[in-house]
Amino acid sequence: MHRLLASWFGTGLILGRVRGSDAGSGTVGSLFAAVIALLIGSRYGSQAQIAATAIIILLSVWSAGRFAEDEGDAGWIVIDEAAGMFLALIGLSLWPGPIVAFVVFRAADIFKDSFPGVAAAERLPGVIGVTADDLVAGFYGLAAGHIVQTLF
Repeated sequence: MHRLLASWFGTGLILGRVRGSDAGSGTVGSLFAAVIALLIGSRYGSQAQIAATAIIILLSVWSAGRFAEDEGDAGWIVIDEAAGMFLALIGLSLWPGPIVAFVVFRAADIFKDSFPGVAAAERLPGVIGVTADDLVAGFYGLAAGHIVQTLF
């Protein structure tokens, strides 16, 4: 169960199986999470998105914690990206807001040193650092998405 959740229902394992490298698995997991987050938002609203985000954050700490001590933030562990993606999409529904949120979230997660606070969050100990950097990146995506959604 830990591995299933930590890999965000196997999405973090796809690239490793297909091409032998986990590089890019965070983007695959984020895409899958984005679809779910947007469906929840369109069907049940932003309150449900907030609740789902809180649950995924807790599941991230619980499931990835089993592997964080031995493997650190392994590429196949993408539930932390799912948590950040859910956060980045709260309250977004009008295009291009969600697209901007996705792009900014992934950029902040990948280029941690270019976004204040992301790299520092990643340096937190153990599974907290594994999840925290994605949450900080998610806040960047959330802000950018809402700015764009407000303008358009």
